[in-house]
Amino acid sequence: MAYLDLTQRDINVLEKIKDPEYDPALAIQVDPTFPKDPHVSDPALYQSISQRERDIILSIQNIELQNAKNNPTRTAPSDEVLEGYRKAVASFDQLIQEYPQYASAHNNRAQALRRLYGDAILISDAPRLPQALLQNVDDTERIRVGKVLLGDLDRAISLLTPTTRHFRLSPQVAKTLSMAHTQRAAIFLMTSKLMLTKSVLVDEERLEAKWSKIEFEEHASADFAMGGRYGNEIAKGLAVSTNPTAKLCGQMVREAMKKEYGPGISP
Repeated sequence: MAYLDLTQRDINVLEKIKDPEYDPALAIQVDPTFPKDPHVSDPALYQSISQRERDIILSIQNIELQNAKNNPTRTAPSDEVLEGYRKAVASFDQLIQEYPQYASAHNNRAQALRRLYGDAILISDAPRLPQALLQNVDDTERIRVGKVLLGDLDRAISLLTPTTRHFRLSPQVAKTLSMAHTQRAAIFLMTSKLMLTKSVLVDEERLEAKWSKIEFEEHASADFAMGGRYGNEIAKGLAVSTNPTAKLCGQMVREAMKKEYGPGISP
């Protein structure tokens, strides 16, 4: 394949394909000198909170190792695995109750709930998904957990999203924002795929309760794009695959670049 020396303008065009809202003037700057959490200014307190969080995450990693060792055929998880996850979620509950403005705990509790219930949490009588440890969850529990899960992701994003046009973020903040947007996008995308044959179950107080399939797809694409802006390259690619306009623009630009640079181009 031919080597191409792309200009900054070329790069900006390609980024625009991946993310239609991309603006090079507003590129996110990651700066390790910035606060690891803007709502926890005391370094000693941050270290204490984050250590408690790491301990919970380590317990989850140990649970997964145990599950992989004792359940190589991916049958139903053992009661010990399920209980371990429930204890981890309860530990996040306690941490969030004590420090409700610590965004990372909200994001990680959401991740633990996704592992327990899967990305089809907003769908009634959802099909069995290998990601979900729990199967045959009743609708009442789905509505309750879905509200907590989406609320956690909303909270993490609202706590850390910058309010100015030109901003810098610590690596920790960028990572949490990337994960929170990407997790929410995955749930919205799965919901959009299943809702044509299944019923959507969302707490009536949430906006998603009135969304159509197209609205779930659009919000999934927007969240994937935001996840990409904050550093997740996979999310950036998924933003294109879930955005019909971006896919069409991408095809047009690829054809134009093939004519300009030759058939070997693969942008």
